[in-house]
Amino acid sequence: MMAQPASKTARIGDLYDDTTDFGDFVSTSDEEIDVEEYAEPWGKYDPETQYAYYPISLGEILNERYLIEHKLGAGGFSTVWMAFDLQETKDVAVKVFRKGDFGDIELRIQDEIVRSVQDRSHLVTYTDTFILKGSDGHHGVIVLPLMGPCLDRYTVTNLAINTRMSAAKQLLKALEALHNAGIVHRDLSERNCLWGMAPLHNLSRTAKYELLTRPLKETIQDVGLWKPGELMRPIQVPEALHTEDFYLADFSLAMKVGDPVAQPGDPPLCFCSPERLHGEPPSFACDMWSYMVNFVELYQGGRPFHDGYIGGVLTTITARLGPLPEQRKGSYIYDDCLPGFLVRPESNARYE
Repeated sequence: MMAQPASKTARIGDLYDDTTDFGDFVSTSDEEIDVEEYAEPWGKYDPETQYAYYPISLGEILNERYLIEHKLGAGGFSTVWMAFDLQETKDVAVKVFRKGDFGDIELRIQDEIVRSVQDRSHLVTYTDTFILKGSDGHHGVIVLPLMGPCLDRYTVTNLAINTRMSAAKQLLKALEALHNAGIVHRDLSERNCLWGMAPLHNLSRTAKYELLTRPLKETIQDVGLWKPGELMRPIQVPEALHTEDFYLADFSLAMKVGDPVAQPGDPPLCFCSPERLHGEPPSFACDMWSYMVNFVELYQGGRPFHDGYIGGVLTTITARLGPLPEQRKGSYIYDDCLPGFLVRPESNARYE
C-alpha cells in the first residue's frame, strides 16, 4: 500500500449547512471525568510508546476523502471513527490502527475473506484501505460500512424474541461462511456482534448529533503530540435507529486454520473455550463455543459463565457443565486475580 496524505482541515461548505459544528469541548471537571471514563487513556497516544495511536480531531479529512464527524470507539489495536465519505456521499466507519503492522495483519485476512468466502452478507468487510504517516512510523487504515451498536446483554431483552433469534441465525450463517472457507474468527464476543443501523447520510451533521448525542471532547495533552488530537465520548445509537440485521465484525485475530498465529490474543474470558484456556490452538470448535455464549445472551439476556470467582471462568464452566477431562488438569493457571489469590484451577474447577 502506498502512503497517502494524512489529513487536512474541512472546507466543504457546499455539502453542509453546519460546517463549523463538530461538537463541544469540555467546560467542567465533571465533563472531563465523563470523557475520560469512556475514552481510551491519552497516554496511548504518546509518540514515544512503541505502538502509539494516531491522534485525530473532529473535522479532519483523511486521505482527501473521509471527513471525521464522531467517535465510534476504541480497542486494543485501533480507534474507530464515524466519517462522511465525500466521494460516495454516505457515512462510513474508519478504523485507524496503532503504529506498526497491526493494520497489515487484519488487511491480509480481510483480503482472504473477500477472495474465499462466498456469502459475506453478514460479515463487515472493508470498502477501502490506505496508510497514514505518523511521527516515526505508519498507521494502517481500513474503511468499513457504518454499523449500529454491538450486542448488549443489558438491553437485548427489550427486543422481541423473534428479533433476537433472527440475530442468532444471522450470526451462525456468518460463522458458517467463515468456517467453510477455513477461517477461524477467534474473537467472537458481544463487542464484535453488531446490529445494523438506519442510514443517516441525508441528514445534516447537527441532525446526526441530535440523534447520536453531540460529541463531548477534550484536547489530548501532556504527551508531546506531533499533531493535534482529541479524546471524546463515543456515539450512543438509540434503539429507534437499530435494524434487525446482524453482523460479525473485527477480524484482527482471525486466521486460516493451520496457519501460524500472527496476532496473539483470545476473546474475553467469558467467551473463551476451555481448549483455549488450556493452551490448545484456535479451532472451529472454539468459535462455536463463543457462538453459544452469544446465543445464550441473545436468548435470555445474560452470560452463562462468569470470571469474577477464584479460579476464574473455569469455576463457573465446571459448575454448570460438569468436570473437565482429566488430561487437562494442571495445564492452566488462573493469574488474573488479586495478589495472594493465585491458585491452580484444580482447587476450584473440577477435572474427571
